[in-house]
Amino acid sequence: MDDEARNFQIMQVSELLIQDKVSLNEQDPGKLQKYYDYAKKEFSLSGADSVDLVNETFLYLTLKNAKDIDPLQDGDKFGAGFS
Repeated sequence: MDDEARNFQIMQVSELLIQDKVSLNEQDPGKLQKYYDYAKKEFSLSGADSVDLVNETFLYLTLKNAKDIDPLQDGDKFGAGFS
């Protein structure tokens, strides 16, 4: 999958998370199931790939909302592992 398609998917899931006012710290799989199912259905993803997409979306939203942070320097705080 190319970056543009992946970015589109992340934006779609992020809009849904924002609309539902989901905490960026949410980790309860039961509460996140709606978003996993959405990703599977809308983007024809496997279960594992839908979880990865939702997790990546949370990372995107966290970095987007962080003030004065350099993702390359501080990415390890988010488990991003940028180098």
